[in-house]
Amino acid sequence: MTTVAFIGAGSVKFTSDLVANILAFPELATAALRLHDVDASRLATAGMVAESVARQLGAAPRVSMHASRRDALEGADFVINTVLIGGAAAAATDLEVPERFGVRQTVGDTLGIGGILRGVRTLPFLRQLAEDMAVACPDAFLLNYTNPMAMSIGYLARIAPSLKAFGLCHSVHHTVADLCALLGVDREEVVWTSAGVNHQAWVLRFEHAGENLYDRLDARIRADPELRRSLRVDMYRRFGFFPTETSKHNSEYVPWYLPRPDEVDRLRLPGVSDRLRANADDVRESEQVRTALERGEEVRLPDGAVEYAPQIIHSVVSGSPRVIQVNTPNTGLIGNLPAGAPVEVGASVDASGVHPWHVGDLPAVCAALNRSYLNVVELTIEAVLREDPRAIRHAAMLDPSTAAALPVDRIWDLCDALVAAHGDVLPRWARAPVSADGSR
Repeated sequence: MTTVAFIGAGSVKFTSDLVANILAFPELATAALRLHDVDASRLATAGMVAESVARQLGAAPRVSMHASRRDALEGADFVINTVLIGGAAAAATDLEVPERFGVRQTVGDTLGIGGILRGVRTLPFLRQLAEDMAVACPDAFLLNYTNPMAMSIGYLARIAPSLKAFGLCHSVHHTVADLCALLGVDREEVVWTSAGVNHQAWVLRFEHAGENLYDRLDARIRADPELRRSLRVDMYRRFGFFPTETSKHNSEYVPWYLPRPDEVDRLRLPGVSDRLRANADDVRESEQVRTALERGEEVRLPDGAVEYAPQIIHSVVSGSPRVIQVNTPNTGLIGNLPAGAPVEVGASVDASGVHPWHVGDLPAVCAALNRSYLNVVELTIEAVLREDPRAIRHAAMLDPSTAAALPVDRIWDLCDALVAAHGDVLPRWARAPVSADGSR
């Protein structure tokens, strides 16, 4: 029997979608689904969600709920991680405190000062998870959805190089689908490749029946002024390759947009309040799902694309080959990005596992921007590996958007304020005071 452990199962939307995608495969309809969350109420909701999905699909999985992470992991074949350390409250702190310093963010989960602090919270948990897996299920695949994705995969490669860990994100899939819809072509007939880093990869090839679809996209953009008010269209026009993440995400990883109110207005970028409302809506939706299930109603089944984790599980179990995108260490996959750095590339999946593709060199300007992104990733990982609070400040100083918004003294003040606001959600070492000259 295939056993899948869900770590952070209280993420109701993720759990609902993933369980539905898994059970839709006949070979997985009787899988053992072990749900773990540290919040007992959310874990109970996750259990009801899984049972509701199974009933509607006519599947007969063995669903169990586990307060103990180790129990959930014991003998698992696949581990899906969707944990948010600190929950919605910590995510709000990542946005609200920087806003008081004049640092605008739109999401705060990947790069930027919010992504850095999320990394400092998340990476120590990943060490615990990797250590548990080494004992309880050493041969299992770890399929990670938790952000910051690049920091997570880069850190795991450093501390647990034998772990079969892959980072999964649907941004590339959705980007290609949206571009195909915009241009009126069937996605199944399009030939494309993408590579780069998570949330900042590039569509390198985009063709249909021998036609370079970038030519058609250029004409579409020239004809539509509203398209030119999209940040990632703006980046595409300047870089020559379309970025694979939404404008709100992309805005946080570069210095040119969020610190400038005129650019925020021109490109219609959301603010902190928009993200806080979205986060609150997610919490409210989870509560509504629980209430509906307690009344005997069924959870709504997802529609649209199958998530990558269920595709990996099905391919490994059934031997059915398929192609996906994964985040993985750079073992020569992209020639002009640092060795060992977390990169996002295409991959083949079959019964023998996941096989990332060699890409070669990225276009020089794309690689240069990715290296700027990876500087922040590397410094955050180093901060956690060395338990060095000064390195948190180094990551913030090198972060493009933060550095464009604040002078260096204010960046350090901001880090001090965030550390104080987060309190014991952060590891003890991260809360140690540190001066600009390195003394504590």
